[in-house]
Amino acid sequence: MRDRLERLLGTGVGEVRDLGSSHSWTLHRASLAGGREVFVKAAADQAGVFAAEAAGLRWLGEAGPGTPVPDVVAADDHMLVLPWLPATPPSRQAAERLGRELAALHTRNRPDAYGAPWDGFIADLPLDNTLDDRDWPAWYAERRLEPFLRRGARHLPSADIRLIERVMSDIADLAGPPEPPSRIHGDLWSGNIQWTDGRALLIDPAAHGGHRETDLAMMALFGTPHLETVLSAYNETAPLADGWRARVPLHQLHPLLVHVALFGTSYRSSLVEAVRASLG
Repeated sequence: MRDRLERLLGTGVGEVRDLGSSHSWTLHRASLAGGREVFVKAAADQAGVFAAEAAGLRWLGEAGPGTPVPDVVAADDHMLVLPWLPATPPSRQAAERLGRELAALHTRNRPDAYGAPWDGFIADLPLDNTLDDRDWPAWYAERRLEPFLRRGARHLPSADIRLIERVMSDIADLAGPPEPPSRIHGDLWSGNIQWTDGRALLIDPAAHGGHRETDLAMMALFGTPHLETVLSAYNETAPLADGWRARVPLHQLHPLLVHVALFGTSYRSSLVEAVRASLG
């Protein structure tokens, strides 16, 4: 591990501390020559996953100065290296800053299409990032809902599947006013927000051109500190379309289907609740 990290970074590496594991990779904190510390994800072979994460962070950063993502230190087929971000308690001031910076990320330097020019992953599951310049409802149904409904179908009774298929068929009427594509994080649950040094940075993205309401809905799915402060600052910076709160469950369907695919029936009731709320 140390030798491989030294070859990748071109510098000496001191202590490497194990931090456990997540999905198919292990997590580490490493001290470099000169005292700098870095965070390392490592795996025997996660070339696609690490390449997608590195590409996503760099692409989000292209939105402009102040984008709340860390730099990529290095990446190869076996490792992804980021700066070490010391955790600090989430504060209201940092939440306000996150709201403004997330709004800027979503509305500056927008992409031309939904999807992304690289193969995507969410956790270690493939994510269809085929670029598509059609409207968002059709893209969301075909590229996000339908593939994960197929993956999770073995955990769902036929009545649930029919409800989700009804959402997909009616999605043009459920999706709200048209929105141009935004650079979105794509997996913005609270565990992928690192509160550090008076601000919040976004990590572990499943980045792509998508609907900006998706990131906000994901933040609400499992709870985010000072969420209403984040949303207020966001809405002041880049006002959301009327009815956006009612559409939160629609945008939560994809991550809930991902969780059903990964973890099985424990997420079924949350999925069905979101489906029924989406249909009104």
